Amino acid sequence: MSPIPAPQLPRPRRSSQQRRRALRHGMWAEWLAAFSLLCKGYHLLAYRYAGHGGEIDLVMRRKQVIAFVEVKYRAGHDQALTAIDAGKQSRFNKAVNLWLMRNGWAQDHVLRGDAVLVVPWHWPRHIEDAFTLAE
Repeated sequence: MSPIPAPQLPRPRRSSQQRRRALRHGMWAEWLAAFSLLCKGYHLLAYRYAGHGGEIDLVMRRKQVIAFVEVKYRAGHDQALTAIDAGKQSRFNKAVNLWLMRNGWAQDHVLRGDAVLVVPWHWPRHIEDAFTLAE
């Protein structure tokens, strides 16, 4: 017998001011994450790449590694990490597959799904191989 799924409660609608603030915080976090990765020797290949219903915040390269990076800004590291759920990963992977189709040269590189967690008053935390990339 399969378990009964928990009911999904509708999320409360955010005001336009809250959406604008969230967008500002998100863009700031993406730039801070990109800067922190540049300091670690990565090179930026794409910023906010979107396609097939998904988005990759950053595509970075260091030597033979192409890192597809999801950036999350939250009040705490645990909250940021848990925000990268299965649905987010599925949409993310759709965009990764499109990017790889359009950039065939990257196929012979090591491909990783990384995360950068941005929390107020802390340096961004880079987690390599935070999630698996689907083929």
